[in-house]
Amino acid sequence: MKTFFKIFGISILIILLLLIIVPFAFQGQIKGMVKNFINQNLNAKVEFADVSLSFIRSFPQAHVSVDELLITNFEPFEDETFLSAKNIAFTMSVKELFKNVEQKPIVVNSIDIDEALLTLKTDALGNTNWDIAKADASETKTIPTDTTSGGFSFDIQNYSIDNSALAYIDEISDTQMYITELNHSGKGTFSSEKSQLDTHTDAHVSMTIDSTQYLDNNNVILDALIGLDLDNQKYTFMDNKGYINKLPLHFEGFVQIIEGGQKIDITFENPESSFKDFLGVIPENYSKNIENVETSGDFKVNGVIKGNVTETTIPTLNISIASNNASFKYPDLPKGVSDITIDTKIINETGNVDDTYIAIETLNFRIDQDVFKSSATIKNLTDNMLVNANADGTLNLGNLSKAYPVDLEKELSGLLKAKLNMAFDMNAIETNAYERINASGIMNLRDFVFSSEALANPIQISRADMDFSPKTVSLNNFDAKTGSSDFSANGTINNLIGFVISNQKLQGNFELNSNNLVLRDIMVAETSGDKPESAEKPESPSGEVASVKDTMKIPDFLDCTISANAQKVVYDNLTLNDVSGTLRIKDETATLENLTSNVFNGILALQGKVSTKTDTPTFDMNLGADGFDIASSFQQLELLKNLAPIAKVLQGKLNTTIGLKGSLTNDMTPNLSSVSGDAFAELLTTEIDQSQSPLLSKLDGALDFVNFSNLDLKDLKANLSFANGQVSVKPFNINYKDIDIVVSGSHGFDKTLSYNAVLDVPAKYLGSEVNRLIGKINDNEVNELAIPITASIGGTFANPTVQTDLTRGVSDLTQQLVEIQKQKLIGQGKDKVNDLLGGLLGENDSTESRDSISDKADSISTKTQPVKESVKNILGGLLNNKKKKADTTKNQ
Repeated sequence: MKTFFKIFGISILIILLLLIIVPFAFQGQIKGMVKNFINQNLNAKVEFADVSLSFIRSFPQAHVSVDELLITNFEPFEDETFLSAKNIAFTMSVKELFKNVEQKPIVVNSIDIDEALLTLKTDALGNTNWDIAKADASETKTIPTDTTSGGFSFDIQNYSIDNSALAYIDEISDTQMYITELNHSGKGTFSSEKSQLDTHTDAHVSMTIDSTQYLDNNNVILDALIGLDLDNQKYTFMDNKGYINKLPLHFEGFVQIIEGGQKIDITFENPESSFKDFLGVIPENYSKNIENVETSGDFKVNGVIKGNVTETTIPTLNISIASNNASFKYPDLPKGVSDITIDTKIINETGNVDDTYIAIETLNFRIDQDVFKSSATIKNLTDNMLVNANADGTLNLGNLSKAYPVDLEKELSGLLKAKLNMAFDMNAIETNAYERINASGIMNLRDFVFSSEALANPIQISRADMDFSPKTVSLNNFDAKTGSSDFSANGTINNLIGFVISNQKLQGNFELNSNNLVLRDIMVAETSGDKPESAEKPESPSGEVASVKDTMKIPDFLDCTISANAQKVVYDNLTLNDVSGTLRIKDETATLENLTSNVFNGILALQGKVSTKTDTPTFDMNLGADGFDIASSFQQLELLKNLAPIAKVLQGKLNTTIGLKGSLTNDMTPNLSSVSGDAFAELLTTEIDQSQSPLLSKLDGALDFVNFSNLDLKDLKANLSFANGQVSVKPFNINYKDIDIVVSGSHGFDKTLSYNAVLDVPAKYLGSEVNRLIGKINDNEVNELAIPITASIGGTFANPTVQTDLTRGVSDLTQQLVEIQKQKLIGQGKDKVNDLLGGLLGENDSTESRDSISDKADSISTKTQPVKESVKNILGGLLNNKKKKADTTKNQ
């Protein structure tokens, strides 16, 4: 007996080893078989990571597994993925592995597909991406088992599809359907002429037709027993129960494949009639848990779908949804909804898809004492949809979240009253064909409060009254507050319906009045979710990194013109009074036209634009100032402070025009390092407070003959240009008594200086020694002599440096004076010689020789030599003293 068990054990071990080892011997044959099948049947690029064979996993059958399958299309869908699957497994009899696949088909008993993604697509030209079978592939019979051609045959006992998804996209009919989280399994036999297939399906379905969403990630569960008549290609629903979300449906009928399409005959209804079934239709994300919801009244859904699905027809439809005198109340909410009446039909009587329409005959409900009634018809669903809708009632917006578990970012409040009729087609909405949009009635809103993460402050609308007419909506009254701002408006809105239902921009013309308008209050904040976390964060002029979340935006939904009047407008730290002008907003760009304001005891005029379309906001403005108070304007306006920092010492009035452009920081103030442009400034009456400027003090010390507090700046005109943080000043003239001063140069927004001031200084201002020398010369032309002295200004406004060429100037002047005095003395000596010569010649004109005359001239010259030497000594003393004086000023 021991020997028997020993032999039996060894035999079992050998069998197990064979079951493990033998598949490796067939590995190449299996891969070849799969590749051969692909090459014979598919016109597509197919890749897979591996093909494996096991005799153990499905013993006694063989288990073939294909890993990481990827099928991509050829043209016209080149390189697009048709099918991908993590794993596809087949089971079959071991003997099937030894068949010649070119002569006999391999019979497959089961298929398991894991994590597959299938995309079915029809492009605008009618091409389909699933048409990948080769022309001769039809010769391979894939269902009967008696075929003799190569390939696969199916004698399936069970199959499954796990954790998979399917996408169907039809560009011709503008239809998209997405099935996700798909788990489907079935048991049956495909090889019999008549058999049954028992299936279970659980998936989430979304479906959109012509931009209208009919299913939004709805959970669909279906248990179906399907009768298979393979000869007639007819599939009958025998015992079926499905769920759309939590709405149960029983249905019966059949689908049959016919030439050119399918024939459908299906009826369905909900087996129960509780109003809770209606809540079950709503996706659970919105309806929440309905298990404990109290309901009353009935709810019935029934329908018939019957006819042929072809390229030109659809089945006729007669679907009815009805409820009478129903109500519901969630246990954890304080209010309920009652007096609910629903009478809706979906009908198509012709089989022409364009003749399908939805008739909402009645949709009424009441919350507390507020009753709302509505009705609508929607036709031509797949083409240019036609809508005719009526609404009449009152809604307390604050009660919506108290009666229904709707998720709101912020709570709503306010009372809405409406009595409206609207008739339009979607094409008219999309193209702004207002003549085809008919609307009439009124709508009033009171005490409405709305807040959002995107808004800087909640909007409180105390009153809004609108009248609807066929072409426009008249905004008769609109009073609102946000933050510390208040505004009232009236005007016309051109496309309110398009704005509400078609996500269009709000178009209109408005008159806006405000007592106090803070621009930051009405800007839209861009949240951090609008940009990737890795996006570079802008830096403020102070060097602080601004949060992307705080970026302010001009609302992108506005396309309007606003004529504005405001008593006070606050922008950053600047307060403008009596503001009026026109503001045009479009594409996140605000264009200012003829905007005027009283500020700094003068008048400001602005025109230009601000844009927030790009990540970094930009501006391009022309600014005019008339009679600005210099001190206050240069203290409060950062731009002026950087253009002319020296101006803070001035007291008086200023006229200026400035053209500038650049980028804005997150809080909508200019980024000074990016600003460029030009300016023209004219100073009116001015006084100078020299104590406010270290620069003037340094100049005063270096040029002691100029009292800078007494400069005459009246009617001074200057031209500036600026870019890359540098301000360039073209030469301009200043007069101080009889000294002409020409100033030019540049400075940086970082307060660095590079200027030259050239002073045309009369000689009389250059010291007592020079004045005594001038007095000795005693000549009017000498009294009018002037020399240019250049003051080179560097450093910064807070710590300036001043260097002058005063020493050189005085030296040059002294040289001139010496030369003038020398020439004058020489001239005096010649006169004396001529007098002597004249006397001598007069007395001895005919008898005295030239040698005698020459000797006398030498004698006279000898007598005048001491005079020359004495002049040189005087000038030398003056020069030495002046040089010492000039040297002492050099380092001031």
